[in-house]
Amino acid sequence: MQALIYEGPQEMTIRETDMPVAGEDEILIRVAYSGICGSELSGYLGKNSLRKPPMIFGHEFSGTIAAVGGRAEAAGRWRIGQRVTANPLVTCGQCEPCASGRQQLCVSRKLLSAALPGSNAEYVKIPAAFVYAVPDAVTLQQAAMTEPAACAIRAAELAEPKPTDTVLIIGMGPIGLLALQAVLQYGVRDVIAVDMNADRLGIAAKLGAKHTICPADGADTLEEVKRLTGGAGVNVALDAVGAGLTRRQCVLACKGGGRAVFTGLHEEESALPVNIAIRNEVTMTGAFAYSTANFRTALRWIEEGRIGLADGVVEAPLGEGGRWFDTLLKQPGSVSKVLLVPGGEA
Repeated sequence: MQALIYEGPQEMTIRETDMPVAGEDEILIRVAYSGICGSELSGYLGKNSLRKPPMIFGHEFSGTIAAVGGRAEAAGRWRIGQRVTANPLVTCGQCEPCASGRQQLCVSRKLLSAALPGSNAEYVKIPAAFVYAVPDAVTLQQAAMTEPAACAIRAAELAEPKPTDTVLIIGMGPIGLLALQAVLQYGVRDVIAVDMNADRLGIAAKLGAKHTICPADGADTLEEVKRLTGGAGVNVALDAVGAGLTRRQCVLACKGGGRAVFTGLHEEESALPVNIAIRNEVTMTGAFAYSTANFRTALRWIEEGRIGLADGVVEAPLGEGGRWFDTLLKQPGSVSKVLLVPGGEA
């Protein structure tokens, strides 16, 4: 099969590789769409310790069933050609985090595109337990957004926003745009969106952001937040970038008793104003991936039209994947999400 292979920092090549074979408990999926994730952009730069070459990236995907393993077939749930998506975070189901519904903290978790071959290929295999049928009302393009939507839903869940809260979200990439929609489901009406890209801020405003801040135009994020909140600060600040600067800004933007949620993974370490967090009793928490319940919620919310991306979504042939990794890192413009399409012309 054709696959897009990460060969080393800033090096992606399309080449032939062996097609995976479904084991007894596995399903082989013919990939229709495979999204480029922000964590993979860091991996492409060689800044993600989990992604070592050669590796097939991709864990946000949808497609159709191409083959079903013997035991999975015996369950009677799956058929060839069925439209599906999948939770790419393969967990054991036995450890304490799994048993308590926190599968994202599984002690032996394995993620497609890191520990396991990913979906930037014509085919990908995964245990049947992690496969989900796509509802009739959901397109395969929409279904490919389930995984990032689940990440955003988990971040919003940890933020615990109340309807009267003011929420700051820094970073209007796919996760930030989806997190914006997720917090709105809690009844929040006052969201401040921040990004260096004016086009993405335009999408955020259409999705429901009340205010937008663009530091690229000379705006000082913290000063603007202070102005917009009458000097009080925000109840919740969510970092969807993962840079030292944006993490620090989230802590400093919070009012007393506020909550800072970190979901961006761009930088490994950051210096934070911990004394200020202590004095203001600011709660800081990481938000990693999602639980099984979050993933199911994401697919249901997509079906109900509560969450998703439409504006700025680009479909590109798998063979152009390397160019799109470069574009997203340098000048994404109005692009909100790139979905790679195996089998397209390069």
